[in-house]
Amino acid sequence: MAFVAVMLLVLIVGDAASTFLYHVPQHLWGKLHLRVHHDRSRSYWDHAVISSDPAVLLDGVLGAFPYIVIAFVLWPASPAGASVGLVLGQIHVWWRHTTELGWITPRWLFRVARVLQIVLPEDHDGHHRNPDVEFGDIFRFYDAPARAFIAHVRSENRRRRLVMRRLERFRTLKALRQGQQQPAQ
Repeated sequence: MAFVAVMLLVLIVGDAASTFLYHVPQHLWGKLHLRVHHDRSRSYWDHAVISSDPAVLLDGVLGAFPYIVIAFVLWPASPAGASVGLVLGQIHVWWRHTTELGWITPRWLFRVARVLQIVLPEDHDGHHRNPDVEFGDIFRFYDAPARAFIAHVRSENRRRRLVMRRLERFRTLKALRQGQQQPAQ
């Protein structure tokens, strides 16, 4: 029982942590992930699976780090569950990049994955083509909250920029008015 619980926690909590502590912030404020993971000039199978580029490897390690931390914390409860969770997570990383190799998910597996909310290679391919959709490394149920959070932050940033532009205009007008009202010497 501990084995299954730990394995699932590594996958589910690790995916949440990776999505909201690394992936989403990289889409909002970072450049590393966008440069290496959404670069359309090269094969994402190559950069996700066989690359030796240090930037690509760093992006992979940073994305995996939350899973590793969760596995480390849960290790005492079930070393086997923590290990299998990490292995399944890595296998999923490789699998979700197979559309470029011609993989098409069989209909029966598609239906099972939809019920379990598992990200399919076709879903992840959609994320490569449009970085604003299909968040979550393993589970699709993180996509909606990730998109909502990104939309909220971008909206707040737009609102903040608008307020700052208005404040700058106000300061400029105030300075001009003060300059016109000063007596000539």
